Amino acid sequence: MINIGILPRHQARFRPDQLALIVGDNNLTFSEFNLMANKLANALLAAGLKKGDKVSTVMSNRLELVTMFWAAAKTGIIIVPSSPMLQDEGLKTLFLDCDSAMVIADAGFVDSLNRIRHDLPGIQSDRFVLAGSIDPPDGFTTYEDFVKAAPNVEPPDADLKADDIYNIMYSSGTTGLPKGIMHSHFVRSQYCTLFASAFRMTPESVILHAGSMVFNGAMIDFMPWMYLGCRYILHEAFDPERFIDEIASNKVTHVIMVPSQVMAMLNHPDFDADKLASLEMIQSLGAPLLLDYKNRLNELLPGRFYELYGLTAGFITVLDRTDSTRKAGSVGVPLTFCDMKIVDANDNEVPTGEVGEICGRGPLLTPGYYKRPELTAQTIVDGWLHSGDVGYVDEDGFLYLVDRIKDMIISGGVNVYPKDIEEVMVGHPDVTEVAVFGVPDDKWGEVPIAAVTLVDGVRLEPATLISWTNERVSAKFQRIANCFALKEFPRNVAGKTLKREIQDNYLKP
Repeated sequence: MINIGILPRHQARFRPDQLALIVGDNNLTFSEFNLMANKLANALLAAGLKKGDKVSTVMSNRLELVTMFWAAAKTGIIIVPSSPMLQDEGLKTLFLDCDSAMVIADAGFVDSLNRIRHDLPGIQSDRFVLAGSIDPPDGFTTYEDFVKAAPNVEPPDADLKADDIYNIMYSSGTTGLPKGIMHSHFVRSQYCTLFASAFRMTPESVILHAGSMVFNGAMIDFMPWMYLGCRYILHEAFDPERFIDEIASNKVTHVIMVPSQVMAMLNHPDFDADKLASLEMIQSLGAPLLLDYKNRLNELLPGRFYELYGLTAGFITVLDRTDSTRKAGSVGVPLTFCDMKIVDANDNEVPTGEVGEICGRGPLLTPGYYKRPELTAQTIVDGWLHSGDVGYVDEDGFLYLVDRIKDMIISGGVNVYPKDIEEVMVGHPDVTEVAVFGVPDDKWGEVPIAAVTLVDGVRLEPATLISWTNERVSAKFQRIANCFALKEFPRNVAGKTLKREIQDNYLKP
């Protein structure tokens, strides 16, 4: 029986008094948290929901969201986390796409939900629940009232099977058509075991998570937490000062960060490597971490850095901490039981060292895109997931990510990879972050443009940085045509840079 819904019950039975979860002012043992998950599970069933129904959440990191993940696991109800950055139309599109039967949202979304609820015929009027609201408006129920009458006993057996869907993660951020990627109980069980092993987690580990829970990267430490019965600390949002202090005060062992968070931590005036001495893992994911920052981490906190490359749809490589120096430019090797190949445009494998599209297969692979069989068939061919990313492997089988195919710039018929230019520019002492993208050009087709953020208080003339960069890139076709500084980059709720938004704003008349 592979059913992740048994995990809270298991830990409550065998580690009842172990401190399990810290969220805000809430400090819960496994026994206390299991009763809380049971209560929500029974409330959902009492409201008429059943196995296979979808519950959309629109919440920041909070206790109710954590509870919903495990109440869903117990009942077979499918949780669909939605980004709190979505606006009215974005929420409506996602709710309709996933066939949502209920919405549980932060109280701050009342106005948005009121504007769209008449366009959501699949959600009954009494299935709009608000977390954090004391006096809800008409047509809404508080989370407290919703669960108040429900018992905290284990819910009825949902007869869950390994291939039953547990959750749907949407790939789009704030723009674009949503694409719901399904994950089964089997896939999430593999997250429990494979990542616990890859990151050397134990029941004594202390995990700190400060990224958004609505993206798939959050599952990489969330699933091992409940599987192992260790401690999980959740911050509402990432704040580098609080993050550093939390590591020191709670002797945190494992953290997962996106590159922008790594940069913010290292550049923060209160950064002190001694405060992070308890860490056994600093995991970077979501986008490539520029080499300059990798080197700084390996120098300041040796033997802790891991890097992960992966797709929500199910292929992942990990650069282990033991390889992070000798293979600093790599994103690692496939997880156990996973395969990888690099192919050309005709789907033929390319020789070692040659650039091509990254493809992968293994037990983390999605069953498919929700209601999109054509997209599923295009993306997963003969069991191989086509990533849309380009890279190469070295003679030892380590993967080197070159760039996203969709981000590649074709200038004068030559492929230009933004990451190559970004690696150069971040080496400037006044530059903290770089985003390179292509814009149309009458002569070359496209030319590279760079957006940067600068060290606080620094002014840098664009012409100076352009000249500095173009003297150092390895080829003429990598020379940037223009650059400009932003106070900060736009990001999605997970902290990933929205390069396409920067590009679109640059191109506006």
